[in-house]
Amino acid sequence: MRRKIYDKLTEWKKNNGESALLIKGARRVGKSYIVEQFAKAEYKSYILIDFNQASNEVKDLFEHFLTDLDTFFLYLSSIYNVKLYPRQTLIILDEVQLFPRARSAIKYLVADGRYDYIETGSLISIKKNVKDILIPSEEDHLEMYPLDFEEFLWALGNETLMNVIRDCFEKKRPLGQALHRKAMNYLRQYIIVGGMPQAVDTFIKTNNFDKVDKAKRRILNLYRDDIRKHADNYALDVEAIFEEIPSQLKNQHQHFKLSSIKQGARFNEYKDAIFWLSDAMIANNCYNSTEPNIGLRLNLDKRLLKCYMADTGLLISHAFDENNLVSEEIYKKLLFDKLEVNRGMIVENTVAQMLVASGHKLYFYANASRDDVASRMEIDFLIAKSKISNRHNISPIEVKSSKNYTLSSIRKFINKYTEQLHTPYVLHTSDLKEEDGIVYLPLYMTPLL
Repeated sequence: MRRKIYDKLTEWKKNNGESALLIKGARRVGKSYIVEQFAKAEYKSYILIDFNQASNEVKDLFEHFLTDLDTFFLYLSSIYNVKLYPRQTLIILDEVQLFPRARSAIKYLVADGRYDYIETGSLISIKKNVKDILIPSEEDHLEMYPLDFEEFLWALGNETLMNVIRDCFEKKRPLGQALHRKAMNYLRQYIIVGGMPQAVDTFIKTNNFDKVDKAKRRILNLYRDDIRKHADNYALDVEAIFEEIPSQLKNQHQHFKLSSIKQGARFNEYKDAIFWLSDAMIANNCYNSTEPNIGLRLNLDKRLLKCYMADTGLLISHAFDENNLVSEEIYKKLLFDKLEVNRGMIVENTVAQMLVASGHKLYFYANASRDDVASRMEIDFLIAKSKISNRHNISPIEVKSSKNYTLSSIRKFINKYTEQLHTPYVLHTSDLKEEDGIVYLPLYMTPLL
C-alpha cells in the first residue's frame, strides 16, 4: 500500500548518516512493512533485525562488540548472509523496544558513519523500555498512524478524488451533488473499515464486512494482550479504560468519567494508565484547553479529557460487540447512513483521527459556568493556525453528524473570543458553504485544515 511516510523516509535518507530514524506507531499499523519496502527500493542491501525473534547470538553483538565495530559488522554480515556496502546499506532494528540495548547502541553506530539505521517499535516510551539505557540524541523521530483518508482512497485505486477535494477546499467551492455524494460514500467506507492495513487489505480482497470485522477484532485482541504483558502494575487500570472507551464516547459531552470505572476515582490514580494507551498509540487523548489563545498546551486541564480510539474502524468493532462479531446489518446501516444511534460518537472519533494524522494535537474547550450563560459552551476541537500572529490564531471546530443541528456554542465562542478567533468551522455531512462568518466543510475535508 502506498503510504505518505515513504516520502519522509526519502527526505531523511538525503541527510545520509547524520542520524538514525525512529518510527513509532501502534501495533499492526504497517511500520515494518513500509520500512522493508523502502530498504528494498532505496538501498543496495539491507539487514532486518527483528527483536521479536532475534537470536542470542545477534543480541550478544550489541552487548560485547560496540567497542569493536569492525568485528560487530563482520559477524552481523555473516549471521544474516548479507554483504554490507558503506553508505549503501540500511540496518533495520525492528521492534527495538523489546531490546533497549540496541537502541542505546545507536549513538555509536551513527558516529561510526558506515551505514544507515532505522528503528521501529511500539510502546517506545514505556518506562521499562527506557530504563537503564541512554536515549540517543542521534535519533530523528517519526510517528506512523493508520492509513489516512487519502491513503485509503489510493488503496482502493482512486488517485484523483482527493485532488479535487483539495482544489475545492483551497478555492472555498462546493464539490457539487454528484462528487459530494461519491466522496461521502468513500468516507463511510473509510469509517467502517478504518485505516489498519490488514483490515483495508481484507476489504479490498473480499469486500466482506464479516471478514473485515474479524481482522479488526484480531488487532483488538492483540492490544489486550499487549496491555496484560506490558502495562505492569497498572495493567488492570489500562484494560478498564480501554474497554470503557466506546461507552464514554457515547455520552453527550464525551468527557471521560473515571467514576464509571471506580466510585470516587481520581485522575492521579489513573494518569499512568491514560498515558499508557496514548503512548501505545491505541488511543488519541483530547484535553481541555481552558483559555483558547496562543499556546493551547499552556492552558491544559488534564483532568478533563476525551479519549478517542486511534482508529475508527477498530472503534466500531470495539463498540458494537454482538457475539464477538459486528452484525452485517449494522455495517449496512453505517454504509447507507441509516444508523440512528451512536452516529455522533463515530463521526467525532473520525475527525479526531483525521486531525491527528494531519499533525494536530487534540484540544477542546469546555466552560460549564452556572452564572454566565454567555460563557457556558463546549467546542469539540480547537486548532491553531500554522503561522502564529498577535491576534486571530484559534479556530473552533464543531462536528455535526446529522443534517439538523444547532450552533449555540460556536456562536457564543465567536462573540466571546473575537480577538483570538481565526476561522470558525462546522464539519458536517453536507457540501461546503460559507454563512455568517462560519465555514461549513464536508467531513472529508478535515485532513486539509
